Amino acid sequence: MKATVFLGGGRITGALISGLRLAGYDELIVVHDRHPAKLRRLQREFHVQVERDLQSAVAQAGLLVVAVRPDSVKNLLASIGRVDRPLTVVSLAAGVPLPKLGRALGPPVRWARAMPSPTCRTGRGFTALAFAREMSKSDRKRVRDFFSQVGAVIEVPEKKFDVFTATYSSSHGYHTLAALSNAGKTLGLDRKTALAAAAHALAGGVMAFTEGELPLEKLMHEAATPGGIAATVIKTMDDAGYYRIIERGVRAGVARARANARRV
Repeated sequence: MKATVFLGGGRITGALISGLRLAGYDELIVVHDRHPAKLRRLQREFHVQVERDLQSAVAQAGLLVVAVRPDSVKNLLASIGRVDRPLTVVSLAAGVPLPKLGRALGPPVRWARAMPSPTCRTGRGFTALAFAREMSKSDRKRVRDFFSQVGAVIEVPEKKFDVFTATYSSSHGYHTLAALSNAGKTLGLDRKTALAAAAHALAGGVMAFTEGELPLEKLMHEAATPGGIAATVIKTMDDAGYYRIIERGVRAGVARARANARRV
């Protein structure tokens, strides 16, 4: 039986396998990595099969997931060489475009790109997908079904993939949680209370948006009474350049993704 094979045993591989196990995914999972410690950890935590030999790992794959850093993709694919059988390969490498991936292994390999959030470890992930034109409907469905086990899935045109990648990261939520709770702590709250208040501000508001039917603008109007505390906080942050700072950060993320593409 062909396995789901991960090339790379880092954080996103661990998060995906955790979410898959939580969802009851029972197909054979094999992980290849150069670092024995990573393989031992994944084997201990998730009972995966580990494979130190790259060629042996690829030979076992029914679905191959390339989960290495963007600057490692080129050497990894060169080490694999030509693949002489049909194989569906999914790259998680941010910024590395499908045409470059396709040229590296050649046909009959079929490529997709995926950008899964680390929150997939809890089944609440969000994964963007982009497919090479030659990938069949059945293969596209297989990839969508695979990632849908760990959360929501959205198909994004590849030309917009970098912007999505820089925008969707759960790091934005964690970063804001840290900043907001730190402000509360600086002004007198204990750390636990400050974190609870900030977590509600973010999670409560986001859930009201995602699980309700009111538009974002109406929710903001409802939460921030003109002349009130919330409205004062929002205006002060906006006057300080809040929107510009966020856009500047996202632009920098897009630039980093495009720089990754030039290295492959």
